[in-house]
Amino acid sequence: MLKSVKVRDYMTIDLVTFKADMDLFRAIDVLLAHRISGAPVVDDEGHLLGLLSESDCLRGILSGSYHEEAGGTVASVMTVVVENIDADADIIKAAEHFIHKGRRRLPVMDEGLLVGQISRRDVLRAVKAYNEHGAPK
Repeated sequence: MLKSVKVRDYMTIDLVTFKADMDLFRAIDVLLAHRISGAPVVDDEGHLLGLLSESDCLRGILSGSYHEEAGGTVASVMTVVVENIDADADIIKAAEHFIHKGRRRLPVMDEGLLVGQISRRDVLRAVKAYNEHGAPK
């Protein structure tokens, strides 16, 4: 049963992350270079502060163009209220979240610390593996 498949079994642990004081255009360069649509923003201890998405970047650029101010920092545009999921949650809970909330990715937490990220694609990998083999791989 898919409910036995845990988020931690399919989450990405080698994450690209940003610091809040990073220059917005540098962060955009990183997103483009890694071909990702967003990433967590963390402090020096690795605590989750927010998420930076392509939408956040576009919003920041548009806002800056109206005020004739280019750039800014990640902190000035990132999403601060961040939904997340526990590493031991079942994969079905992640899938439901993606469907009902329209998110592409969720930070994965374990005892209050960021330990990874799960995406829609990761959930699809889990379902495919379960369908092919009857158990997680």
